[in-house]
Amino acid sequence: MTAPPPPPPPFPAAPSTRSRLSHSWLDDGHALVAGSLFVALGLTMFAHAGLLTGGVAGVAFLVSYATGWSLALCFFGFSLPFFWLSWRQLGVEFTVKSLGAVSLVSLCTAVAPQVVRFDLLNPWVASVLGGFLIGFGLLALLRHHASVGGVNIVAQWLQQSRGIRAGHVQMSVDITVVLAALAVVPPERVLQSVVGAVAIGAILTLNHRPGRYLGV
Repeated sequence: MTAPPPPPPPFPAAPSTRSRLSHSWLDDGHALVAGSLFVALGLTMFAHAGLLTGGVAGVAFLVSYATGWSLALCFFGFSLPFFWLSWRQLGVEFTVKSLGAVSLVSLCTAVAPQVVRFDLLNPWVASVLGGFLIGFGLLALLRHHASVGGVNIVAQWLQQSRGIRAGHVQMSVDITVVLAALAVVPPERVLQSVVGAVAIGAILTLNHRPGRYLGV
């Protein structure tokens, strides 16, 4: 009695074409515009509700609230020093794209009060919805090798060089900056701002992981 033939080898998996495809200039341009608009709208909601966020944007909020200076100009100015790290560690492409995103976010944030008006915006709703908008905007930028500068540059560098999730870095810094604002804004606004920071960090932590997104 002859032995049964051995089972056929498992069917080889087809190679992933997505992993070999780079984003086109049109893909990158669309992501930079859409991501920057999302971030700008989220920041506008935070500003209207009197909230804060973390990182460089949070410092810009604090200075703007304390002095009356333009939020857009503060955000742009405080973001510039971080581009030295970006240029040295993350390359020319990332730096140029990020500088473009920061410029667009600053411009849209400056123009937003003249084209967007919130007659009723509950601060708790603003913290969650604005946080999600900023988070998805940052996610779109990071997936197309860009950022909005500041801590976002440091977070991207740590994820690429050390494997530390960008969302964890962003959330930790954001919550620290927001808690430091207790001396400037009422505790309830600080709590609402913490909720916003968690909403931003959750989007990045759950969706921006090394190896999960195959486009480059």
